[in-house]
Amino acid sequence: MPQDPTLQNFDDLRQALGRLPGPDAEAEAAARTREPQLTKPPGSLGRLEELSLWLAGWQGNHPPRMGTPRALVFAGNHGVTAQGVSAYPSGVTAQMVANFDAGGAAVNQLCRTFGVELSVEALTLERPVADFTVEPAMSEEECLDAVVSGIAAVRENTDVLCLGEMGIGNTTSAAALSLALYGGNAADWTGPGAGIAGPALARKTETVAVGVARHRETIDDGLDALRHFGGRELAAIAGAVVAARYRRVPILLDGFVATAAAAALEATRPGALDHCQAAHVSAEPGHRRLLDRLDKAPLLDLGMRLGEASGAVLAVAVLRAAAQCHAGMATFEEAGVSGKSDC
Repeated sequence: MPQDPTLQNFDDLRQALGRLPGPDAEAEAAARTREPQLTKPPGSLGRLEELSLWLAGWQGNHPPRMGTPRALVFAGNHGVTAQGVSAYPSGVTAQMVANFDAGGAAVNQLCRTFGVELSVEALTLERPVADFTVEPAMSEEECLDAVVSGIAAVRENTDVLCLGEMGIGNTTSAAALSLALYGGNAADWTGPGAGIAGPALARKTETVAVGVARHRETIDDGLDALRHFGGRELAAIAGAVVAARYRRVPILLDGFVATAAAAALEATRPGALDHCQAAHVSAEPGHRRLLDRLDKAPLLDLGMRLGEASGAVLAVAVLRAAAQCHAGMATFEEAGVSGKSDC
């Protein structure tokens, strides 16, 4: 499969998911050989040890590198906001994109702090996807166009990619997508989003339930669910996940929305997210439930629920620590330190 595949339809995308490469065996083996030789008790760095092996295998490089982390934020608008599911009007999406471009958002500050390059892709904000309580959010063609936009946005020579989003109404979309993929009740997946409560939250929950009930019988796999309930930014995230897999770029997924978008791939092809880590678990209640379904343990749990890749960029610090400890620590032999005795 070329790095920028030509996808004519969902069947092409399903075939691409069926050809996903695994981690680089040589780099992974080199990391596994080095790790026990470092001057520390085995397992004493906990998940940092696991992360260094994961980075090496999915980068195809040993020792793993963290010199060029990048963040991609995709923005889209949602017709389901007509149901009164958000505390903010749809115009805020474009306003926040302008704020990103001006350097004034939280993610800009985090990217500066941790040396992460930020790119923001606004996807046809003037034309929201359809209200999924009335019709599918996107046609197959519209969804595929957004997937291709996500594929094209992934740059070469990226050591790790942080994926996030901006879109008023998209936690409603994520809740509906999660319900369609994993079942349960709408209340299991629906949370306050940007800050609704009481009757507004009840209305949002009912919207999710009505939308999924309307389309459930026409959904065969995760890609079908993505086009019925997702937005362009969710589809673009899915495309970026696929492109990163083929280009040996490990991924940090941000919050509930980004994880729901990626989950559509996992539901279509188990193992599609093996090159992804959950950067954090957000305060949005459906996120923890979704990570449990995906068997993804979050790196951070700080009560964040902002989106815009903020949690993913923050987790870059954890990956830097893992890579530096693995590459920079002395071995027992180099340091003249006695290793663990066999007795």
